[in-house]
Amino acid sequence: MDAQTWRAGCCCLLLLALVGSTRSEGVQSCEEVRKLFQWRLVGAVKGLPDSPRAGPDLQVCISKKPTCCTRKMEERYQTAARQDMQEVLQSSSSTLKFLISRNAAAFQETLENLIRQAENYTSIFFCNSYRNMALEATASVQEFFSDVGLYLFGADVHPEEFVNRFFDGLFPLVYNHLISPGVTDSSLEYSECIRMARRDVSPFGNIPQRVMGQMGRSLLPSRTFLQALNLGIEVINTTDHLHFSRECSRAVLRMQYCPHCQGLTLSKPCMGYCLNVMRGCLAHMAELNPHWHAYIRSLGELSDAMHGTYDIEHVLLNFHLLVNDAVMQAHLDAQKLSEQINKICGRPIRTPTQSPRCSFEGSKEKHGMKISPRNGEETLANRRKEFINSLRLYRTFYGGLADELCVNELAAADGLPCWDGEHIVKSYTQRVVGNGIKAQSGNPEVKVRGTDPVINQIIDKLKHVIQLLQGRSPKPNKWELQMGSGGGMAEQVSGECDDEDGCGGSGSGEVKRTLKITDWMPEEMNLSDVKQIHQTGGSSTLDTAGSGCSAATDSMAFMLMGAVMLLPWL
Repeated sequence: MDAQTWRAGCCCLLLLALVGSTRSEGVQSCEEVRKLFQWRLVGAVKGLPDSPRAGPDLQVCISKKPTCCTRKMEERYQTAARQDMQEVLQSSSSTLKFLISRNAAAFQETLENLIRQAENYTSIFFCNSYRNMALEATASVQEFFSDVGLYLFGADVHPEEFVNRFFDGLFPLVYNHLISPGVTDSSLEYSECIRMARRDVSPFGNIPQRVMGQMGRSLLPSRTFLQALNLGIEVINTTDHLHFSRECSRAVLRMQYCPHCQGLTLSKPCMGYCLNVMRGCLAHMAELNPHWHAYIRSLGELSDAMHGTYDIEHVLLNFHLLVNDAVMQAHLDAQKLSEQINKICGRPIRTPTQSPRCSFEGSKEKHGMKISPRNGEETLANRRKEFINSLRLYRTFYGGLADELCVNELAAADGLPCWDGEHIVKSYTQRVVGNGIKAQSGNPEVKVRGTDPVINQIIDKLKHVIQLLQGRSPKPNKWELQMGSGGGMAEQVSGECDDEDGCGGSGSGEVKRTLKITDWMPEEMNLSDVKQIHQTGGSSTLDTAGSGCSAATDSMAFMLMGAVMLLPWL
């Protein structure tokens, strides 16, 4: 006899000995069963069999051989089987659930910080450039960014409304301080008249419409992205706590605990047997798979498209630049606007008062305020990209869940003796079915009937959010944003970011990684400084007394040129 044949013979003898010893253990004593029952189920050992006996009243763990189980034990095992299913499902989904919930919380926190930062930028802008109106503008700025947050996190507010409200509130301040300056207070009634006239006289040109377009394109995808993440958590929570059918519960009991009744406390189910049971129990859940796959794909597509004018980080941090453009537009048209307001509201009856100066610390910086650069890895876009890459690993989660549970936790390893529902065997001999409801018609272990209304409801929610995600994903060539009568706009823009959208090329002054807001203040600039610019041909660099200001950007150049254009009537 050669060595190879001898080893094979030894393995066979060892296998037979193991099977035999396991069987013999079951017929000799119920001591191990009693101990495990008391430990696992915290059940009283009183009344439990000391040795195997007949079990005619058993409903599931039926055997021709003597048994260590009673009817009450079987009922307790049935409860334990249901709990085991819940625990194993929750354990398998815990990493996925943590991934989504952690990132949903992180994205919300990041957006909250972003909103606060954008609000600070806007407040600094008013303090540095329009100090006389800065404190009066505080309420409008705070309300605007509060509405941005409410909208992002699901409240029933609309960008068109809060953008219009912001510019409505800004116009009386601009009118009193820039268009008709000097005496800086007017009655509340007169200020309300100016506010109501804003949409008729259009003092800010097309800037409010541009802001609406940018807010619509950037806020709505981010809002939808957060809503989709919350739905993902809801899907997992629901599937973690599904109620399984009676047939499934009995099949899991037979697979997990019926071996105990024969004293086989250490046995594990055969792989094929486990797959049939779990694929039958999770057949309805497997129907989620194509929709879950589409959900993750749509999340990725939306995330990839959120750049340029669709990038909320860019839009919010550069909001103050558009406010500046709006104020300068009104300043340029001051004479015409003054005449229009006089016709609509009449001439104001004013009381001389001193406008309060802003006390924001950023205005105290002599040489402008610099915001330290943020690491590129910390941007929202990079965080979303990392999250989506991790989430893609779970695209087939629901389709492969039954297999994962059997391979990783429940079933015996290949080549070892295993439980087939009745005996300890070398291998499972029944047909193994596939995943999904249609494949269960030939399942020898679990009968699957009808549909699960809870799963159907989840599928409907996934379909709905997929439509939202795909509807919010900008197409390569256009994005249409329809506004109501308040904004009067139907804007169609390209998917690429350009200067018109406020995120343009070199010298646009937009905030990317560093923001510099100077102390240059048009309303307080000396007329001689303006004339000097005019005489030198509109040089783009202005050195004001001790301010250290530089107007090298297009935005600042626009403001300077505006001042030059005002010379004829100054």
